[in-house]
Amino acid sequence: MKDDLRYTPSDCFETFPFPQSWQRHASLECAGKCYYEFRAELLAKNEEGLTATYNRFHDPAETSPDILKLRELHDAMDRAVLDAYGWTDIQPTCEFLLDYEEEEDEEDGRTSRRKKPWRYRWPDEVRDEVLARLLDLNAQRAAEERRQGLLAEKPKKTKKKSTKKKKSNPNQPGLFD
Repeated sequence: MKDDLRYTPSDCFETFPFPQSWQRHASLECAGKCYYEFRAELLAKNEEGLTATYNRFHDPAETSPDILKLRELHDAMDRAVLDAYGWTDIQPTCEFLLDYEEEEDEEDGRTSRRKKPWRYRWPDEVRDEVLARLLDLNAQRAAEERRQGLLAEKPKKTKKKSTKKKKSNPNQPGLFD
């Protein structure tokens, strides 16, 4: 078995701190449905897949009315989700941001910057604040579940059995002796 990270619903989805009553939250339903239906129509109309559409979505030079509308619906979805959490103090404004990756030149030891694609996203400060609040909310809910006896304490990790062959005792007969 490999030691790669993997997605499991029990570790990721089931423990995510969704807003209270999110399944019956009318504004979440409306924002998500509007976005989904508009995007589906856009894909069909342009005969494009998701990758091509989102490449246009993240391109700051793209000004087609359909892509501008998709961005507006995306922003409306963000607002609906933050409101569902009660985080009305957070004012997300997506921007076109470029990320860079430092690369060191092996020959002379200098660093260079390689441009990554533009992304239409929240600034780092907003993203970090939302992630911090989600982490805090998750910890609060887990603590409450433990207090109520709904959540078992995490089992202590046991050491993995070694796959190394044990040295045999020369005075003890082997299996095939």
